[in-house]
Amino acid sequence: MGLAENQLSFDLLESWLVQNPEAAAFKGTDNAGESIFRQLALFQDYHGLPSFKNAMVEFMSEIRGNKVSFNPDNLVLTAGSTPANETLMFCLTNPGDAFLLPTPYYPGFDRDLKWRTGAEIVPIQCFSSNDFRITESALQEAYLSAQKRNLKVKGVLVTNPSNPLGTTLTREELDLLITFVDEKGIHLISDEIYSGTSFDSPAFVSAMEVLTERIHNKTVTHDSVWGRVHIVYSLSKDMGLPGFRVGAIYSNDELVVSAATKMSSFGLVSSQTQYLLSAMLSDKKFTKEYLTENQKRLKQRHAMLVAGLRETGIECLESSAGLFCWVDMRHLLKSQTFEAEIELWKKIVYQVGLNISPGSSCHCTEPGWFRVCFANMSEETLNLAMQRISSFVAADATHLKRSQNSNKNQKKGLTKWVSRLSSNDGQRER
Repeated sequence: MGLAENQLSFDLLESWLVQNPEAAAFKGTDNAGESIFRQLALFQDYHGLPSFKNAMVEFMSEIRGNKVSFNPDNLVLTAGSTPANETLMFCLTNPGDAFLLPTPYYPGFDRDLKWRTGAEIVPIQCFSSNDFRITESALQEAYLSAQKRNLKVKGVLVTNPSNPLGTTLTREELDLLITFVDEKGIHLISDEIYSGTSFDSPAFVSAMEVLTERIHNKTVTHDSVWGRVHIVYSLSKDMGLPGFRVGAIYSNDELVVSAATKMSSFGLVSSQTQYLLSAMLSDKKFTKEYLTENQKRLKQRHAMLVAGLRETGIECLESSAGLFCWVDMRHLLKSQTFEAEIELWKKIVYQVGLNISPGSSCHCTEPGWFRVCFANMSEETLNLAMQRISSFVAADATHLKRSQNSNKNQKKGLTKWVSRLSSNDGQRER
């Protein structure tokens, strides 16, 4: 329950492979079905097969309801979203520069954005009181905090849909972000690797869609903001293919595209992978049916987890996307501290036998929140997990009640002792 993998729709992918054996066997479509294995084994277009890049941008548009179109010339392929985010940091920052990230955020960003680039992360503090939504005051406070640390802010990075919250950014939040980066003359990176997992309302809206509308309506101050909004995408979550290592950067800035393309030489996507997936993504009937069915399954599994936790008295943040829930266990903490959160987390890992992620690992501002994944297991496994959590909560409640009764008895005993002592003292005084 700690790994954000989508294993719910493997059967759909496997069915497509059975029905399209020529793609998996690397057989060409324009030369009487002859093998193109040798062709793919040799050097191809170093930075992406044109057929795959075309299929990729069309798939990205499809997920966004074809409200946004993408130019394949502005797409840079990477071996997953991890190098995509790191490459953008190399392109947009110098060592010591900062990006603002709303909390809670994906723990891997501490590695992806900082380790090799020398960039810094400054948190945009978000709270449960407004469902961890991004506010203008929080943005400004983070910006001022960076300035006080003598950090030059180069941009804001958000995940939409959010990892770990499972929520989608509202149009108001996206408008706020675009206005903010426009006024500050900085960049916005929108990591949209969960865009195809939106299974309920409010639906996913891409930063590029809102930006396009703002440019069209002339409600941005600088036209240059068009080149300062960048999209990160991947097939790891929407298609459940993290092992295929397919990611991408999309940018309207020619300089960013040029620099990122050069840097992508250190993490290419294999020609064989591109060939297979270009055939799959070009099958529009399949992609439409896959997205619809996968979202349906995610919604059902999400509902199972939420209902199971609710039966034990545990609530979740209302969410509509992603492969996980943001679970509220604050009432199970011995004290409202991050130390108590880690203590509870260790019990769940070692006693209950469930691997979940504590909110502190995501830099959450409040202790007691946990990320719980639901798409990387069978229904039977999820039901077993719910049984274990239920037993743990019941046992914990019993232990707490006994402890409280013991404390009450101790207090009663102390009260009686003090009363007797006072009575004896009074008799002596008389």
